[in-house]
Amino acid sequence: MLKGKKGLVIGVANEHSIAFAAARMLKAQGAEVIATCLNDKARSYVEPVTEPLAIALLNLDVEAEGELESVVDRVIAQYGQIDFIVHSIAFAPLDDLHGPLHASSVEGFKRAMDISCHSFIRLAHLARPHMPNGGTLITMSYLGAHLAVPNYGLMGPVKAALESSVRYLASELGPDNIRVHAISPGPIATRAASGIAHFDQLIKDTAQRNPLKRLVHQDEVAGLVAFLASDLANGMTGQTLYVDAGEHMVR
Repeated sequence: MLKGKKGLVIGVANEHSIAFAAARMLKAQGAEVIATCLNDKARSYVEPVTEPLAIALLNLDVEAEGELESVVDRVIAQYGQIDFIVHSIAFAPLDDLHGPLHASSVEGFKRAMDISCHSFIRLAHLARPHMPNGGTLITMSYLGAHLAVPNYGLMGPVKAALESSVRYLASELGPDNIRVHAISPGPIATRAASGIAHFDQLIKDTAQRNPLKRLVHQDEVAGLVAFLASDLANGMTGQTLYVDAGEHMVR
């Protein structure tokens, strides 16, 4: 489905991360994929699972000046163009994440917004000149962007900004045939999610409440990533698509 397409997947933390499932699925569908992890410490967990799949791995800390630009430059040096980007990173300082939104610090809010939202906007700007035939930009959101989910706190407004950014980017980049989407998975036991207070209870409640009475798997999210990156989705842009066993419609 993706033969001949080339792209970048940002945010692989380990074999359980959504980003890894996406990279693996894209590769299985014929795409050429370069992935990123945060640093050398993360690389020790990521490289053993990406290397057997012939997925090249780069370090990327979006807070480090020039690193995002360097990664895009290396992708272009390797492939000559970009057909898709999957942005799967999010962060908030634990003190701000675990506290009430009204008590969040200025610095914590800025970091959460920069890493989780504005890095996607920066990626769109950097990728645009290298998508001569159009392409797809995909980011990861969560239901807390729309609803006040207990213990999601600071990340709710940040994800709401991310989803709004998707719509504005889709409008701006549409004339270049660049499609932009957010995927909103149900709760999945990833390293990033483990920082949410009472996450075990959130998982239990979700599986009891949603129509399918189960959690979703990383590979189910990855399947949607592959579809959106393919030509089958050429008529779609600016959407937030849910892979959450129907949770978004029953709360």
